[in-house]
Amino acid sequence: MTGDSEDPNADVQYHIEVGEGDVAETVLLPGNPERVDKITSLWDTHEEIAYHREYRTATGTYDEESLSVTSTGIGGPSTAIAVEELARVGVDTFIRVGSCGAIQPEMSVGDLVITSGAVRQEGTSDEYIREDYPASADHEVVSALIAAAERLGYDYHVGITMSADSFYAGQGRPGYNGFRAAGNDALVEELQNANVKNIEMEASAILTIANIYGLRAGAVCTVYANRVTGEFRTEGESRAAETASLAAALLAKMDAVKRDAGVETWHAGLSIE
Repeated sequence: MTGDSEDPNADVQYHIEVGEGDVAETVLLPGNPERVDKITSLWDTHEEIAYHREYRTATGTYDEESLSVTSTGIGGPSTAIAVEELARVGVDTFIRVGSCGAIQPEMSVGDLVITSGAVRQEGTSDEYIREDYPASADHEVVSALIAAAERLGYDYHVGITMSADSFYAGQGRPGYNGFRAAGNDALVEELQNANVKNIEMEASAILTIANIYGLRAGAVCTVYANRVTGEFRTEGESRAAETASLAAALLAKMDAVKRDAGVETWHAGLSIE
């Protein structure tokens, strides 16, 4: 067995450059660092904590509850680094906030997709666990996201997400000069037939790693494109951000109710009003 290499800086995490006390227990995870400003603009207060590589972090409050946001970059590998290092500084709840392509005809651009579980077509989670291990969202996070979307009046869908490692070939799109990867002509139809709702690139890695570590995770994405109808617009980006922020506040209230009731898991018999 070889020795583990260690970051010589004990105060902050090597990639995301945050330390204990810098972030809240719940962190929103957009891909694009530019989305951090769009998310924090919805909050009551915020302060930028760190910005290193693709990892931009801010901490603040929404509806009087503390929360943070850290951008992850695109795809599973960089996202896994963020989850690993945030967990090391005390984060226990992760909510992916992003955009996606819908693959069911009834889903419109601007709708939200709340992930209940994910098809692990990315390779990062395979580095952690066998391929038949499920990428399931935490039921408390899913419940909070649904409640938030309902309160905000946003159209949403709940179901299975597919996470890919490639925006082009891995999502059934042609590559450069019309290149087609083996089997990608049938990919979208196969997923549609299995009632998969959407395609994106980070959710399954987040859900798998969080489950392995006993942490909570979920995902909410705004539909930018419908792969069936061919419709594409960058519309409704703030809806996922607002829904995730309110869900984080609702989770804090759910946790308080659990403590008062002396139970470990929130359930439908408990009120958060």
